[in-house]
Amino acid sequence: MVSVHRIFDGRRLLALLSLLLAAGFFATTLGSYFVSKNVIRQAIIGQELPLTSSNIYVELQKDLVQPVVISSTMAHDTFLRDWVLQGERNVDEMNRYLQEIKMRYGAFSSFFVSERSANYYTGSGVLKKVSASEPRDAWYYRVRELKDAYEINVDLDLANKDAMTIFINYRVFDFAGQYLGATGIGLTIDAMHRRIKDYQQRYQRSIYFVDTKGQVVLGGQKNLQQQPDLHARPGLRDIIDGILRDKNGGYQYEADGVTYLLNVHYIPELNWYLFVEKDESEALVEVRKTLYINLAICLFVTLVVVMLMNVSLTRYQRRIEQMASTDKLTGMLNRQAFTILMDKVLAEYERQARPVSMLLLDLDHFKHVNDQHGHATGDRALCHVAAQLQQGLRKSDIAVRWGGEEFLVVLNNCGLEEAQLIAEKIRQRIAEGKLEVDGHALALTVSIGVSQFSGAEPTEQTISRADAGLYLAKQGGRNQVAVAPAPSSSSSAA
Repeated sequence: MVSVHRIFDGRRLLALLSLLLAAGFFATTLGSYFVSKNVIRQAIIGQELPLTSSNIYVELQKDLVQPVVISSTMAHDTFLRDWVLQGERNVDEMNRYLQEIKMRYGAFSSFFVSERSANYYTGSGVLKKVSASEPRDAWYYRVRELKDAYEINVDLDLANKDAMTIFINYRVFDFAGQYLGATGIGLTIDAMHRRIKDYQQRYQRSIYFVDTKGQVVLGGQKNLQQQPDLHARPGLRDIIDGILRDKNGGYQYEADGVTYLLNVHYIPELNWYLFVEKDESEALVEVRKTLYINLAICLFVTLVVVMLMNVSLTRYQRRIEQMASTDKLTGMLNRQAFTILMDKVLAEYERQARPVSMLLLDLDHFKHVNDQHGHATGDRALCHVAAQLQQGLRKSDIAVRWGGEEFLVVLNNCGLEEAQLIAEKIRQRIAEGKLEVDGHALALTVSIGVSQFSGAEPTEQTISRADAGLYLAKQGGRNQVAVAPAPSSSSSAA
């Protein structure tokens, strides 16, 4: 027997529920990601980077600030000032003094330039005499005119084969405040680069130093390769003046599609700014991993829920379809299902015209069964007839409880003569089958009317002619099959 089409299609509802569930999971996960991202960003700007700056500053006390202190100590050293005031007589004494400073503090070089004699002293002796006409001595005359006590200058070290060196140039005065010259120590640039590289590897941050003009004066290899003037560097150029004015603070900027988190710490001893910077994407690697894991979990949960919903909805839909298309008592299709299936039969007939016949059955003396044995037995009788009827049909046939004790059968691809034979077999099967009632066999019979669809008439007319045949069978004594002699004859069976 052909199964009924689904009464409603639950796929749209399932798709909508799946979309809402996925959207809810996605929105929740994405919201959590952005909240976590913001918290991490604030933690980096407000805690991690400032802490890194503080740690680096402490180490700078040894790496850069301490040399400033050493140079200051040299500039105020009584020996050095007395030696100059006494006429710089014993050069060996100055040589030993500078050599001892160099060895004691591990400096790359140590020096003193005398204003009175213009001698440039190192631990190895007098290196040269400085001259205002010598371009390489310009640093000394610049220091002489300084308003500050010292400067930090990057220059070539003549005493050490022109190695690039960071000099702390400190002004020296006598006890009466008269200018005596400049002294200090030097640190190699390479050593400081290695030190900064060590900072960067240890703290996983980008670290560099900027002067008051916004120029990068010292940094890792990456920082040196970039534009040294921060006024020209993308992202920073818009905020660098504010940074130099504020001196300390946390910032963020974007460059080439990357967001950078930045902490700036002003170092007054050097008159430089310490920039500690971190690529935000590196800090969010773990958060992104968590996001992807959460999305995968959400997708898995969504799929499981959708599968369960699909199973439940399919079962519910089948149940609804069954309730809507099936007669509750006999389990046969009802008239609503017949309408749907008949449309399909007619559509197939239009594509390929094959004979279609109809049988209209009526249980004989059904009122007597109800009156004599009760309605419960009457219901059992209807179920018995329905079961016998369905056993005698093909899978392509449609059997419907038409109403009361009437049943309608649509025989697809079946002519009138073959339909009469099938009707007779059904009648015999029902007549031979006995229904047990209170220990007694109750004989049941049916009358059947047969008609064939003409191909042009409405379905109702074919059924009406089958009803006319049923009337003839009733009139002929019941428990028989009859075909109406003329299509126009249609009356109700008694």
